[in-house]
Amino acid sequence: MIALVLPLFLAAVPPEVTVLVAGDVTLGYHYEEYVEEQVKKGKPRDEMVAWGFQKVRALTTMADLFVVNLECPFTERGEKIPKNFNFRAKPELVAALVAGGVDVVSLANNHLIDYGPEGLFDTLSTLDTHGIVHFGAGRTLVEARLPAVVEKKGVTIAFLGYFFLGDRNIEPAQVIATAEQPGVAGHFSDTAALVAMVDADIRAARQKADHVIPFFHWGRESKGQPEPYQVEVAHKAIESGASAVLGSHPHVLQGLELYQGAPIVYSLGNFVFGGNWDPKDKRTALVELRVSKTAVKSIKVIPAYSDAFPEVPVQPYLAQGEKADAVLRHLATLSAAFPATIPQLKRIKPAPDDVRPDAGSSDAGQ
Repeated sequence: MIALVLPLFLAAVPPEVTVLVAGDVTLGYHYEEYVEEQVKKGKPRDEMVAWGFQKVRALTTMADLFVVNLECPFTERGEKIPKNFNFRAKPELVAALVAGGVDVVSLANNHLIDYGPEGLFDTLSTLDTHGIVHFGAGRTLVEARLPAVVEKKGVTIAFLGYFFLGDRNIEPAQVIATAEQPGVAGHFSDTAALVAMVDADIRAARQKADHVIPFFHWGRESKGQPEPYQVEVAHKAIESGASAVLGSHPHVLQGLELYQGAPIVYSLGNFVFGGNWDPKDKRTALVELRVSKTAVKSIKVIPAYSDAFPEVPVQPYLAQGEKADAVLRHLATLSAAFPATIPQLKRIKPAPDDVRPDAGSSDAGQ
């Protein structure tokens, strides 16, 4: 008989956490309108509430953490604050996030305070009730700046959120939290003040977590290239100790940069976006980070489209074949201006004839 000798000690494989990230999610306005329209036609309410994530949930529910920007309050209370567009969603629509496997949401954006403090308070309560972690907004600026620290498989990740539009901020100042005023974290116009805030918060969060990931709501709507301040703030965040930087607000994709080995995702575009029935640029993407206790091990772009209006509105779907290649070529083109980008995009030849989104008039709801 031949005896099998097994090693006494097997090398332990360090755990890795998959962090899946998508862009802007607005469950009010046209999303709510479509749900109610279909329910009146006889569709089950539960099915329609969960409509937005139906075609992606096989992917999103598999991630250890699925993170999005929630760009509307869950409330039926409050008064509209004076601004160009005001969004809100019935609190029952939080079930869409639950059905889609959303674990963590950024609240640091220009729509969270659309219905005043009551809307913010109702949102915090609704998310807490349904076990969805949130960051980037609070009853005071101190609370809004607090990190959301999440632990998975022994790996801890701290998320921070900030809203900032530089010197082109068309939103009312009351969106930003103060020492006495509820709102979102960020600054109204001063880049240096924002950088100082982000630096202090990242350094503090590093004492509590293995990784710190700030999520910024920034940039110019419909513009595929980041503003100079976006690059400055992102680089400073990495220098302060952030493991990765995420972004949203332009409603279109922006490029991905590697800075000091850390990924910067400047804008992920729209995802389940009820702010516009038919966005002009439907290209979007999810980004998957694989994170160990000590490093971001890999980053992957998963191409998608925000909708197939008018047949299938406000419901993103994963791209396949040439449609997937088109999104990746577009991102490679947008990323070509950076000194370094992620390996997946670096291997793709940029498309010189690719039409880059440019700044222009905003679509309704943006």
